[in-house]
Amino acid sequence: MISPLRLTVLSPVKTLLDVADVAWLQVRLADGAGLGIYPGHAPLIAETISAPLRYATAEGEQQLELAAGILHITLERVWLLTAGATAELAPSA
Repeated sequence: MISPLRLTVLSPVKTLLDVADVAWLQVRLADGAGLGIYPGHAPLIAETISAPLRYATAEGEQQLELAAGILHITLERVWLLTAGATAELAPSA
């Protein structure tokens, strides 16, 4: 059985987000492509651009506007290292 993802977003000064049981998330990569990440995704390291991070948990879909950064995916964990959030966390429409 594939476990849900844990999503952690870090800036140089603090942890912006640390969420367990993430069903999926979507980020925008430096080449402009969108990347959907689900549990069981292959490990990956990639550069992201300033864009919304979208993710879903049992509570629903959320969105966080982030500055460019580095994405690191392992089997059960997704790390996003960024300069910071450009807007507050808000439910996605």
